[in-house]
Amino acid sequence: MQLIALSCKDRSMPTYAAYRSGLRALRQVLFCLPILAVVAFSSGCGDKAAADPTATSGGGGGKGGGRRGGGGDVPVTVATAAHKDVPVEIQVIGNVEAYSTITVKALIGGELNAVHFKEGDFVKKNDVLFEIDRRPLEASLNQAVANTARDRAALGQAQANLAKDQAQAKYSETQAKRYAELSQSGVISRDQAEQLRANADAVAQAVAADQAAIESARAAIGAGEAAVEQVRVQLGYTTLRSPIDGRTGNLTVKQGNVVTANNMDLMTIVQVEPIYVTFSVPEAQLNAIKNYMGQGKLAVRAKPQDDASTEEVGSLTFIDNTVDATTGTIKLKGTFSNTDHKLWPGQFVRVTLRLTTQQNAVTVPNEAVQAGQNGQFVYVVKPDRTVDARPVTTGQRVDQDLVIQSGVSAGDIVVTEGQLRLAPNNPNIKVSIRDGRGGGGRGGRGRSGEAQAQPAPDQAAPQGGAPEGGRKGGRRGGRKTE
Repeated sequence: MQLIALSCKDRSMPTYAAYRSGLRALRQVLFCLPILAVVAFSSGCGDKAAADPTATSGGGGGKGGGRRGGGGDVPVTVATAAHKDVPVEIQVIGNVEAYSTITVKALIGGELNAVHFKEGDFVKKNDVLFEIDRRPLEASLNQAVANTARDRAALGQAQANLAKDQAQAKYSETQAKRYAELSQSGVISRDQAEQLRANADAVAQAVAADQAAIESARAAIGAGEAAVEQVRVQLGYTTLRSPIDGRTGNLTVKQGNVVTANNMDLMTIVQVEPIYVTFSVPEAQLNAIKNYMGQGKLAVRAKPQDDASTEEVGSLTFIDNTVDATTGTIKLKGTFSNTDHKLWPGQFVRVTLRLTTQQNAVTVPNEAVQAGQNGQFVYVVKPDRTVDARPVTTGQRVDQDLVIQSGVSAGDIVVTEGQLRLAPNNPNIKVSIRDGRGGGGRGGRGRSGEAQAQPAPDQAAPQGGAPEGGRKGGRRGGRKTE
């Protein structure tokens, strides 16, 4: 204290060095005080532990004895393994595909006079969609009809000429024969007889020409009738009708525009009743699908991704003839009636293909299955309220349950919550079944249709189902076990 009272201004005095030395000593003492306090506290705790070995031995006297295996009950939530009919299904993502798609084109050119629908309307087969200007084709039709009538008249004229020439040929032939006989008798000259024979031959050739004219007229009539029919067909193209029942798409050409034959898409119609859902499955599933499909129709369910509450049901109708080598999958199609139009072409849906139903499969809640170093296992509660870790072989998942192929039987009580505080085959650890809903809604009250797991008669179930309730159970009910 005297060193502290010295004036720092008097640095020439011999006591200033002593002041600096005392200040350094004081700092060292202050620095070591916390360390000495920690060492003293640790020494005291070790002496206490040596004096009371039951404090950490887990003999049930400590508050944490129930959680460290010293005889206290571990609160858990349980469920009962049960038999259940489990569907064997394949779940993938699929795409909705129109049953048929029609592109409407104009087969003749002309002005588009009328459009008889609105974009997006549902139309029926043979409903009028478009009308193209008919007047140029009507004029062509009238011309073709007139030409046909002319050819018919020419045919009639040729037939009349043929009849006249045939009569003339008959007379000329008779006269030529008669004069030939008279020429042989010397009544007339030979030159006169030969002149009559030449006239008869000329009339016969005129008959042949008349017959050719008749055939030409008939051919002209056939060509005229074909032209008339062609124009009539083209007139039919001026009215465009729907070939299917479906929904119209975007209209690319508006009323009043000029369309070109076979060169312009007016719009498209898609058939949505029925409708396809296309999806792909791994090639490893192909044999099973073919086997089950041979036994009967396979049900296909589709859910839109934006509306999981809506589910459409159809049947598998198509298996592709090749496997996609790039992806190792094969394409399938399901056909749906789609009368309510919930499925839309191009839409992505969740597809479930049901192959069969596995009868009386053993199921447990999904959260009961744990993963260990040697594989999957579950904790099974034994009659003495200890637990046994059983390795299991799991199957497919059904909603919130898992199919157990081996390791657990129906009626076994499995732990669904609280596994972290358990150890298998340890008689010092017993469980108390907690009255609460844990593990995804499967607590001590059990699931619908399952047996209720009850505590042993000598077990007083602790109050509360939260982790704090577990600590209370270690304090209250744990001491009543042994």
